[in-house]
Amino acid sequence: MEATTIVIPAYNEGQAIGVVLEQLSEVASCTGAPCEIIVVDDGSRDATVEIAERFDGVAVLRHRENRGYGAAIKTGIRHAQHDLICITDADGTYPGERIPDLVAHLVEGKYDMVIGARVGEKVSIPLARRPAKWAIGRLAGYVAGAPIPDLNSGLRIFRRDVALRLLRMLPDQFSFTTTITLAMQVNGYLVDYVPINYYARVGRSKIRPVQDTLNFVQLVLRIGLYFAPLKVFLPVSIVLMLLATAWALFSKFVLGKLADVSTLVIAMTGFQVAVIGMLAELINQRMPNYYVEGADDRP
Repeated sequence: MEATTIVIPAYNEGQAIGVVLEQLSEVASCTGAPCEIIVVDDGSRDATVEIAERFDGVAVLRHRENRGYGAAIKTGIRHAQHDLICITDADGTYPGERIPDLVAHLVEGKYDMVIGARVGEKVSIPLARRPAKWAIGRLAGYVAGAPIPDLNSGLRIFRRDVALRLLRMLPDQFSFTTTITLAMQVNGYLVDYVPINYYARVGRSKIRPVQDTLNFVQLVLRIGLYFAPLKVFLPVSIVLMLLATAWALFSKFVLGKLADVSTLVIAMTGFQVAVIGMLAELINQRMPNYYVEGADDRP
């Protein structure tokens, strides 16, 4: 395995982090390559820090206050010593023994990021969350122009230099993984997915189903507007044009009088949406590498 830094964001994960670090320490010792483990405590109020500090060779970084999942990962990236970054969770949900496989897949395939897609034989995702996860995945795939088996998996390997280029646009909250997935896909980086298992978490989940689902949809649309505006504006324009046509026909042949003013308003709105989309796409094409190829890669 290539030299890798494993970053583990943790917030009140005292129930599981000991088992997770035991497994990862064993994996690191068996690889035969330099492997750094960094736990970033995000303002925990339980014994997370005390348990993590018991493990030799594990670096523990602390946020004084809870700043968010993405902020913890960013801190780990900034302090990493190696060129490859692995992120995983501290709740025992991800198979740490698969990390060497993911690293080897990235190196051999010359990928920029390899994501552990939670589509293996054993996947413990609550049924209530699966419809929203499926719908968001389809929307993200449309924006990215390619299928995305798992948009926000928390187990992935990526190159540190690429992450630093994107760091300013990556959020501090749970949407970090969603954003980096879409940002890398739409910017032409090489991303691949490897099936993994996903186990029931230890302790209480910090996901808020309704609010976080709405936030994810908003995030995907915002990223779509930023990176692929025509894919968002053009369908809206087409729907408005079809609506104007249908309303004109209905008013003419059913109501007996063409509703010319309202038809014109709907049609002009559709036209204006299309123009805005084309202008946004033109601006996007003129600045395609603002984050990707920025001269200043400092975090």
